[in-house]
Amino acid sequence: MIRLKGFFTGVWEFVVGDDWRSALGVVLALALTALLADAGLSAWWVMPPVVIGLLALSIRRAAKGASHRG
Repeated sequence: MIRLKGFFTGVWEFVVGDDWRSALGVVLALALTALLADAGLSAWWVMPPVVIGLLALSIRRAAKGASHRG
């Protein structure tokens, strides 16, 4: 049981890491991609802008946090 808990903790840390907002954004973008594809629409364009936006927000939060620490 302890090994199983450790496994899931490791997977959680790998997927979510320190930024749960980015992980949630990716999950929502994947869900939107799946919905569009299921509806027969082109969905290739969803992930690139979402990932760029999430990266920009993550960098902004990190820079803001660093300026408060320094």
